[in-house]
Amino acid sequence: MTPDLILALVLFAFASSITPGPNNIMLLASGANFGLRRTVPHMLGIALGHAVMVSLVGLGLMGLFEALPWLRAALMIACAAYLLFLAWKIANAAPPADAPSDARPFSFLQAAAFQWVNPKAWYMAIYAQTNFAPEGGHWAGALAVAAIFAMVNLPSVTVWAAAGTQLRRWLDAPGRLRAFNVTMALLLVASLWPMLEGLRG
Repeated sequence: MTPDLILALVLFAFASSITPGPNNIMLLASGANFGLRRTVPHMLGIALGHAVMVSLVGLGLMGLFEALPWLRAALMIACAAYLLFLAWKIANAAPPADAPSDARPFSFLQAAAFQWVNPKAWYMAIYAQTNFAPEGGHWAGALAVAAIFAMVNLPSVTVWAAAGTQLRRWLDAPGRLRAFNVTMALLLVASLWPMLEGLRG
């Protein structure tokens, strides 16, 4: 990869990783509800899970979507259903003092698996491999794109979890925490809009 191509990829990875989306909205909520330390596995799961997705997209999944157009639509419908379920869970999360003893943030594996039902993650992976993988690079190019993306993605998503922890004191009041969680749930639902527009087109 040329320096110019790497720089362009880094800028795209940063812009797409730092802007609001399902991952960042959930990290903000997790930081506020569970704190930064307990959210670390969630952050690592996002960064490494998405890197695996980017790699596999570059190694052949794009060809599969081109051969089977219906598969992409089915995937987006599954994504929407799961995000609506998560929004409901966030909106109805109990304050820490009242939360069930088994309440916990996403684990590493849950966060990694979530990338496969995250429409923004799919867009980021497909766009990165389509526009930044060097021609003729094959697997080496696909892995290079994934590695660079992961290095930019982790510090970007950490910002959102850290921001959530800074809100914890202000959210000590149950009413404020409830309003915050409902707002996060609504933002998660709103993040589906670009995907639904794409399916209509």
